[in-house]
Amino acid sequence: MAETVIIQPSDTIDLHHFKPKDIPELIDEFIASCHEEEIHSGRIIHGKGIGTLRSIVHSKLSSNKLVKDFRSGNEHSGGWGVTIFSLVSHATK
Repeated sequence: MAETVIIQPSDTIDLHHFKPKDIPELIDEFIASCHEEEIHSGRIIHGKGIGTLRSIVHSKLSSNKLVKDFRSGNEHSGGWGVTIFSLVSHATK
């Protein structure tokens, strides 16, 4: 049986602690939680590596109706090992 992970409301999640197969569902749950808690923007730390997790993250963000936009981090926010996102407001959902 898989271990249940409780994600506390936060604007940042570090994917280094999760199995790659769990990432797609985790991203959807994290974005829904942020939206519910009225966290309007945040960071997803996926690391640099060969880009596999970044591709998964960007794919999930692209298809999520709650996501307004996203981009790779800059030199002050983690570089391309981080994705910065912003969400639609509750009024525009």
